[in-house]
Amino acid sequence: MATKAKTKVSRRAAEDAVRTLLRWAGDDPDREGLLETPKRVVKAYHDWFSGYQIDPAEYLRRTFEEVGGYDEMVVLRDISFESHCEHHMAPIIGRVHIGYLPTNKVVGISKLARVVDGYARRFQVQEKLTAQIAGCITEVLKPRGVGVVVDATHQCMTTRGVHKRGVSMITSRMTGSFREDARTRAEFLQFIGIHGG
Repeated sequence: MATKAKTKVSRRAAEDAVRTLLRWAGDDPDREGLLETPKRVVKAYHDWFSGYQIDPAEYLRRTFEEVGGYDEMVVLRDISFESHCEHHMAPIIGRVHIGYLPTNKVVGISKLARVVDGYARRFQVQEKLTAQIAGCITEVLKPRGVGVVVDATHQCMTTRGVHKRGVSMITSRMTGSFREDARTRAEFLQFIGIHGG
């Protein structure tokens, strides 16, 4: 689903919005401790949401074909990420596990981590994040299959609302042989430390 074209917002307008929120919360944005807060928040947002300036697929375009005929599973575990919930703008913190079965090419493993960051550094829901990562790898690398598992905690659940700590959410997307072949799926889940059939 396409998003509307972005209207450029000035840094000053963004800082004014932070000042408004500080006043709404009941504090004085002109007091000493908060004077620089709007600038800091806008700078943090620039980092946290840098994924909007990135096409994650670009990271996967440089591949390596000299792999000595290697065609077994490639797995990258425990890729840490930070994102933000699109419903409450609260942090989502977790890790991603990625596996794929290459056809005739592989990609540098750091590029898989960059794909994760490219999608995580946007407003997200975990299910969409999981699907986007798997879809990008499937579309660009055209492997025989992809497996993506995301395990994350959501601060919108731990710091507000029901206030439940120690709860994590797991989502997965399997394509190709990871979806169709129970043995391939089981091997991937075993590699990432999840046992199941």
